[in-house]
Amino acid sequence: MNIPSDLQYTKDHEWIKIEGDIATIGITDFAQGELGDIVYVEVETVDETLEREEVFGTVEAVKTVSDLFLPLSGEIIEFNEALEGEPEKVNNDPYGEAWMIKLKMSDTSQVKDLLTPDAYKELIGA
Repeated sequence: MNIPSDLQYTKDHEWIKIEGDIATIGITDFAQGELGDIVYVEVETVDETLEREEVFGTVEAVKTVSDLFLPLSGEIIEFNEALEGEPEKVNNDPYGEAWMIKLKMSDTSQVKDLLTPDAYKELIGA
C-alpha cells in the first residue's frame, strides 16, 4: 500500500498536496484499489467555489460510481483533463499523473483537520 509521507489525507480516501494557497487533490491508492478499474472521471465544478465536504465530481469504476468530496473550501481552478481520455491513470499512478483537481483554498485553517500519513494508515488498517 503506497501512502506518500509528503501528503495529507481525508477519511474519504483523498490525498492533498499543499503548495502555498493551492491544494492539489486526488484519490488514494487504497481508494483506487477498492473501486477497481476506473473507466470515467467527471469534474464539472471548475471555476466554482465550494465548501468543504461538498461533492466536486465523481469517479466511475466498472462496478460502482463514487462521489468525490472536497477536503477544503475554495475555488476549483483546474481539472486534470488527461483523465478524460485516460481514466485508468487513476489506477496506475494515483499520486502522480492522476491528480484530479487544483483548488485555491479560501480557508487555510482547515488544513489542520486533514489526516497525517500515519493517521490515514491507521484509518485503513495499513
